[in-house]
Amino acid sequence: MTRRAPESDGAQSGPVVAADVQHWPNPVFHKLREFGVRHVTYVPDAGQARLIELCQACREMEATVLTTEEEGIGILAGAWLGGERGVLLMQSSGVGNCINILSLAKVCSFPLLMIVSMRGEWGEANPWQVPMGQITAENLRLAGVIVYEVTEAEAAAPAVEAAARIAFNGGLMVAVLLSQRMLGAKLFKD
Repeated sequence: MTRRAPESDGAQSGPVVAADVQHWPNPVFHKLREFGVRHVTYVPDAGQARLIELCQACREMEATVLTTEEEGIGILAGAWLGGERGVLLMQSSGVGNCINILSLAKVCSFPLLMIVSMRGEWGEANPWQVPMGQITAENLRLAGVIVYEVTEAEAAAPAVEAAARIAFNGGLMVAVLLSQRMLGAKLFKD
């Protein structure tokens, strides 16, 4: 079932994101299609809003909004058992919700491709995002996830391609971390 949710990351007023970084979603979307990604699971996120819109509009993809990030891992496990590929889109704050369930992908050796928009980094305006943002990469690595950190918009699509290749060919967990410096700091207006 495809469900759509408003583009929001929970704040009462909308984010202000640098406009010149919005060209990266199209090539990333095309890489996902090239690798036959059919299922896109996500928690609404302003940093990946355009990528989510592209996936929602694609007839070959089923975009499923989640209430919590770890649900996406279960959905993607089922998709893989059914012979289909998927991706989990989330913010770095959601990585903390997934640490325990990552053992499912590790023990069962199914591919898990994640694209994570970082918070708590460059120019963060919300102090609640900082603790998890500072330890996201290390936590993922400790859980056995291969981590590709992207700091330049033009590197996003090649990183997703490399991550999809190793995940789907090797049955591995891979996360592409999109830095806040690349995405633009989210500044909330009054």
